[in-house]
Amino acid sequence: MPMTQLAYTVRFETPAFLGNADQAGQWRTPPFKALLRQWWRVVYAADYQHNVDLAAMRREEGRLFGHAWLDDDRDERGRPVAARKSGIRLRLDTWDAGKLRSWPASDPRVSHPEVANGVGSQLYLGYGPLVFRNGTALKANAAIQSGEIATLALAVPDQAVPAISKALWLIDRFGALGGRSRNGWGSVSLAPVQGTPRLEGDSGSWLRPWRDALGFDWPHAVGADDEGRPLVWVTVNAYDDWKELVRDLAIIKIGIRKNFRFTLDAAAGDTQTARGIKHGRPQRRHWLSYPVTNHSISPNHRQGTWPASARLPNTLRFKVRPDADDAKKLRGVVFHVPCRPPAEFAPERTTIESVWAKVHGLLDQFGAVTLERIAE
Repeated sequence: MPMTQLAYTVRFETPAFLGNADQAGQWRTPPFKALLRQWWRVVYAADYQHNVDLAAMRREEGRLFGHAWLDDDRDERGRPVAARKSGIRLRLDTWDAGKLRSWPASDPRVSHPEVANGVGSQLYLGYGPLVFRNGTALKANAAIQSGEIATLALAVPDQAVPAISKALWLIDRFGALGGRSRNGWGSVSLAPVQGTPRLEGDSGSWLRPWRDALGFDWPHAVGADDEGRPLVWVTVNAYDDWKELVRDLAIIKIGIRKNFRFTLDAAAGDTQTARGIKHGRPQRRHWLSYPVTNHSISPNHRQGTWPASARLPNTLRFKVRPDADDAKKLRGVVFHVPCRPPAEFAPERTTIESVWAKVHGLLDQFGAVTLERIAE
C-alpha cells in the first residue's frame, strides 16, 4: 500500500500527564494515536456535511486505525478479516520519562464560592494527576514538562493523507493530551519538519451550528453560534508563563460555574448528607459536567437513571497556544465542542440548550479575564 511520510516537532505548552503502566509521565505513541483518531472523526463528519452514517464511519475508522471487532471487514482478496492492524504507523524519537519530577512550589490561589480561602488554580484544573500534600503536588512521580519536545513521525496511506492532514491541523489548533486535557493540560503544538508540508486547515467545515450539533451524542464539530461565528474565545492578554495563564483559565472556569448555583429542593427529593446534597433530579449545573463534588444525583431520580458511575465530560474545553505574533508568549483558548449527553442521562433538549446558551453569553461578556471571539 503506497504510504506518505509525515514528521512534526511536538512541543507541550503546558505540563502533560501521560501515564504509563506505572502512572508516571512518559512520552508514548498511544495517546497521540487516540488524539489523531478523535480529530479524524471531526474531519470525517465535516466531509459528509455532518450527515453521518455512524456504522459506515466506524467501518472506515476501523480499517484505517485498526480494529478487533468489525464483522464485515475483508482483505484485498475478499477474505473475511476478524482483526486488522492500524494502517497508520506512528513513531516518536524518544520514549523518555517526563522531566517534571516535582511540582512548582507556587500555585496561585483563586477565589471559589465554596472554598473559604480559595483554591490553588493548578490543583483546581488538574485535580487527579495533581493532589494536595501541604500544597499542590504530583500524584505520580513524573509529568512531561512544559517546553519538552520530541519528533513524531507518521506513515499514512496515500488516500488518507488529506483527512489526516486536516486532523493534524485541528490538533495544532485545539488538541491536548493526557489527564485533564480538557482543562488545557498537555496542550500540544505541531511544527512540520523533514520536508513535511505546512499545516493547513479549510474554510471552517469543522464548524457546526451548536444546536444542530446536539443531534449527535459524540464530539464531532466545534460549535458555531446563530450567526455562524465559531464558539472560540482567546485571552486578549499574552502570557510569559503557563502558570499565569492556568490561573486565569481557572478563574474563567470558576466564573462560569458560579453562575449555576445549586439549591436544596426538598420538593424534588433533595436530601442533605454529610457529604453534601444528594439531588432528587439534575440541576442546571449538573449538565456542565458530572460528577460534581458534594452534589451527587440519586441513583433513581425522577427524570431517568444516572448510574452511580455516571461520567459526563465537559464539552467546553481549554487549550494553550503560542501567541501568533510572539512564539515565546502564550494565549489561552476556550472552545465548545457541543454534543448531546448520552441517553442514560435522559437529557431534556430545552434544558441543555438553555444551559449552553447562558455559558456562551457569559464568555462573550466575561469580565474577570478579558476574552475575545476569534474567527479561526
